[in-house]
Amino acid sequence: MVAVYLSPLYVLWNIIQLVWIMRWMQACHGIFRTVTARTIVVLVYMFFAGSLLIAFFLPASPLQRLMKLISNYWLGVLLYMTLVIGAALILHFILYRVSFVHKEALFSTRGSVIAGTICAVLVISVSLYGIINARTIRMTRYAVTVDKPCAGLDGPLRIALVADLHLGYNISNGSMKKMVEKINAEEPDLVVIAGDIFDNQYEALEDPEELAQILSRLKSRYGVYACYGNHDIEEPILAGFTFSSDKKKQSDPRMDELLKKADIRLLRDEGVLVDDMFYVYGRADYERPGRGIEVRKTPAEITQGMDMEKPVLVIDHEPRELQELADAGVDLDLCGHTHDGQMFPANIITDLKWENSCGYLKKGNMHNIVTSGIGVFGPFMRVGTKSEICMIEVNFS
Repeated sequence: MVAVYLSPLYVLWNIIQLVWIMRWMQACHGIFRTVTARTIVVLVYMFFAGSLLIAFFLPASPLQRLMKLISNYWLGVLLYMTLVIGAALILHFILYRVSFVHKEALFSTRGSVIAGTICAVLVISVSLYGIINARTIRMTRYAVTVDKPCAGLDGPLRIALVADLHLGYNISNGSMKKMVEKINAEEPDLVVIAGDIFDNQYEALEDPEELAQILSRLKSRYGVYACYGNHDIEEPILAGFTFSSDKKKQSDPRMDELLKKADIRLLRDEGVLVDDMFYVYGRADYERPGRGIEVRKTPAEITQGMDMEKPVLVIDHEPRELQELADAGVDLDLCGHTHDGQMFPANIITDLKWENSCGYLKKGNMHNIVTSGIGVFGPFMRVGTKSEICMIEVNFS
């Protein structure tokens, strides 16, 4: 419902931006003063601004996929248009109030052309960089030492951590092929997926059967384990906002089945002892625990009944309750969710919100690693962050 309440502001701001863009274009060339040119500009802008609603109401089809992708690109461009044009308007107001600035220069045609051109170059450059950066998967490496032995393991345990795949309109099967190839090239002992595997809608998947085959090619010595996140549910999304419902929000059974076909072990607030050497525990999501789970287990309940002389690895979508997990005896906590903000300046906000927004943090004897994720949510851009696979070398003393 938030999207409905914010819609008047969205319309108003787009009108302000359109007026500003139109004035700049008219200052650049006289052709944009004609009715025909102005009509074309308005219609093109309205198409992109309205792509969110068009994609939302279209039935599942190739056309809807295209419109959804266009709207996701538009959201990113709109963010930087808002920041840049907003900053330009504020700067213009400040300069107007300063006595030594010539007011004629501020309102001259040349001044408008220069200001508008600088804004356009900034928006286009940052947006193109963000789109290219979001498609580039990088490798981030960590090395930690757990103060426990791991009997039966010869050498360190090499873990490939990924999260926030957000499989759907943005992230295609081609991206998953690249991810699988990069992970397999590292020859990991264990692969873990820390939630948000899907992007709210099973119908958004490009080709579920092919996707299952691609993911099934992940190779590791001890298998592939996953937990669900807050987006691994069937739920309509409009501009990143959800809609209230009396029904419990949970995964589409077809999502669960796809993971089975891909030979990915989904852990729903449960743990397994791997080859009698170490535990892997997958927590239910903090916000949406999912089917059959009303209240997720506390950190203390997680480790009850475990042989605490063995290493305990936890997969938790959101990096919460770090101190509690450390106190419960967890050795390694692997998370995602934050995207490291995904797009500047959101990463400043995530740094303030989360104790460990992205990267490594040691809490007592526990190592916490938060990945910025593979995919994206909403805008198909990454600015100031990266899409990554985390390769973690775990040594045991």
